[in-house]
Amino acid sequence: MFELLQTDPGSKARLARLTTAHGTVDTPVFMPVGTQGSVKALDPRELLETGAQIILGNTYHLSIRPGMEIIRAAGGLHKFIHWERPILTDSGGFQVFSLATIRKIQAHGVEFRSHLDGSLLFLGPKEAMAIQAELGSDIAMVFDDCPPHTSTPRELRSAVERTMRWAAECRQHPRAAGQLVFGIVQGGVNAALREECAQALVSLGFDGYAIGGVSVGEPEPEMMRAVEMTVPYLPANQPRYAMGLGTPAQMVELIARGVDMFDCVLPTRVARNGTAFTRKGSISIKAGACKSDFQPIEKDCDCFACQRFSRAYLRHLLNVGEILGLRMLSVHNSRMFCRVMEEARAALRNGTFGKFRREFVANYIPTKKVLLARAAEAER
Repeated sequence: MFELLQTDPGSKARLARLTTAHGTVDTPVFMPVGTQGSVKALDPRELLETGAQIILGNTYHLSIRPGMEIIRAAGGLHKFIHWERPILTDSGGFQVFSLATIRKIQAHGVEFRSHLDGSLLFLGPKEAMAIQAELGSDIAMVFDDCPPHTSTPRELRSAVERTMRWAAECRQHPRAAGQLVFGIVQGGVNAALREECAQALVSLGFDGYAIGGVSVGEPEPEMMRAVEMTVPYLPANQPRYAMGLGTPAQMVELIARGVDMFDCVLPTRVARNGTAFTRKGSISIKAGACKSDFQPIEKDCDCFACQRFSRAYLRHLLNVGEILGLRMLSVHNSRMFCRVMEEARAALRNGTFGKFRREFVANYIPTKKVLLARAAEAER
C-alpha cells in the first residue's frame, strides 16, 4: 500500500509511506545497494544507524553466488543476510546493459556467459520472477531490456517492445506472499516511446513503477529530461522509482520532479577511493590538505565517523591501507545520502521544500571525479 501524505505546491515533490511485508518505508527514500547480499563495507547494524529503511539485492548476482539452493536452505534472503527490514531486488535487467559483452538477447530472455567461469545462464521474465519469489524480496522488479544511451532509434524501439512484452509475462508469474512487483519504463530520451511504454505498463497494473534507462552514460540534462518525460504518465497514487540515481543534488532535483525512491552505488564506491560526500559537494580525504586537518568530515554530521574521527586520522588510515578508513567513509557517505532524504521529508512536512531545494542545490558543487564515477556505474 502506498499512502500519499502531502504534496509540495511549488513542485511535484511528494511525502508518502509505502507499506511492505517487512515494514513501512517513508518516502522520499534512498536505498543502499547490496548487490550480492551486502552493502559494501557495512554491516546491518551500521546500515540501521545510517538511517537505511530498505536495501537492494540483485537477482543475477545472487543466483550465481551463493546460488538459490543456499538461499533457499537459509529460509530466504532476509534470513540469509540477517536484514529484517524491506528488500528490493533488481531483476537482472540492468545486467543486460552492464554485461553487454557476455550476453545474447533472445526472444524470451537473455543468455549470459557467467562473468565468473563462462558457464551459460539464461534469464528471462519467468526465471527472474521465480528467483525473486524464492529470494522473498518485498519488492520485485520486472525483467526488462535496459538499452545504452548510444542506442539507435531502431535499437531503442526494440528494447521498449521487449520491455513491454516481458513485463506482461512477469505480471502473470506467481510471486512470494506479500511481494510487490514494479514495472520499469524504458525509452531513452524519446518522449513518444516513454509515453507508450509507461501507458502499457500502467494498463497491466503493477504495484509501482520505475524509470529505467537512466544513469547509462547520458549527460545530466538528458537524464532529467527522461524522468520528466515519464512521470506524467505514472499514477499519482503509486510509488515512482528512478533506478541507479544519483548524486545528492540530483536526487533533490528529482524529488521535485515527482520521484519517490532512489538507489545508487556511489556512497560506498567513492568511499573506497577516499572520497566523502558533504552538503557542499565531495572532498578527497586522501588529499594533502587533510594531512593535519583535525575537524570531522562534516561538522554537523551525526554519523559515527564524524562523531569520533578527524579528516587527518581518516587520511592516515586510507594512505596506509587500513580498512577502517574506507569503512568509515562508507558509513559517512551512506548516512549523508539518508540524511538528505530525511531533510527532504521534513521540509515537505513543514511546507519548506522549495527553500530546502534552492539552498541545497545552490550550495552543492559536484566534482569531476564523482561525475566520472556515476557515468561508469555498473555495479547494481
